[in-house]
Amino acid sequence: MRIVSLLPAATDLVAELGLSARLVGRTHECDWPPREVAAVPVVTGADLDQDRLTSREISDAVGGSAHSGSSLYTLDTEALATLRPDVVLTQDLCEVCAVSYERVSRTVRLLDADTRVLSLEPRTLDDVLDCLVTVGEVLGVRERAERRRAELRARLDHVRASVAGRVRPRVVAIEWLDPLWPAGHWVPEQIAYAGGEPLLAAPGEHTKPMTWEAVQEARPDVVLVLPCGFPPERTLRERDLLTRLPGWDDLPAVRANRVWVLDGPAYFNRPGPRVVRGAEVLAHVLHDVRAGAVVTSAEARPLRDAPE
Repeated sequence: MRIVSLLPAATDLVAELGLSARLVGRTHECDWPPREVAAVPVVTGADLDQDRLTSREISDAVGGSAHSGSSLYTLDTEALATLRPDVVLTQDLCEVCAVSYERVSRTVRLLDADTRVLSLEPRTLDDVLDCLVTVGEVLGVRERAERRRAELRARLDHVRASVAGRVRPRVVAIEWLDPLWPAGHWVPEQIAYAGGEPLLAAPGEHTKPMTWEAVQEARPDVVLVLPCGFPPERTLRERDLLTRLPGWDDLPAVRANRVWVLDGPAYFNRPGPRVVRGAEVLAHVLHDVRAGAVVTSAEARPLRDAPE
């Protein structure tokens, strides 16, 4: 079976099922597992150079008249036709995260092939894990997918048990820096599993921009900084967007040095199996508890201790 993944989280799911060798096409953002996806042909591109733009410039471009959601991404239809995929994995959850289901479906209809398009739309942790079985069934490995889902659920249960009975800190998770945007969907559940009380967003919620005053009024004990699509090094380049806000130093989280920069794309932004690792990372961040492999500085680091 020949698979094209037009969503990084879907590539993660394919890898989790041990089927990376069947990938014949991927997005320019698919980066895990590195060795397994490096040689897979890329069939998408992006109109924006995020490395050269600020968070505000990216936000304005996404919301401006020049772009509308998935038009930010290009799809190489000729390459897709040449690859002759049996299955194309895409999404219809976020207009600025990947090529949309509608656009992919239109493209596939033009191909002279019997190609199935599968759209993934998880909003909660359960949804994310269930996607593993959905993909596994389509790819002919349902039993394997069910076993992997059970193993991932067991890891989440272990995280919850590891922090049981501890005082739950109040947590704000920031998914975009300018404008400020709270992390919704599955992130509040990740926080709850790790023994925190999520603020300013509910499980499964597709959030909207928030005011700085809302963060101040929430008085979080912990702030998680995990901008969508930004690795920690990219986030740190714009730390001043937070640290120069009026009253920043008065937040309980700042006074206690409990503002953490996390690897958003790896463990929090994408609805793939690595969200479970995200919950394990948060157990360390919130309670200094080891609930899985040792957490490295590449996965989580206090903002104040990060190099300038």
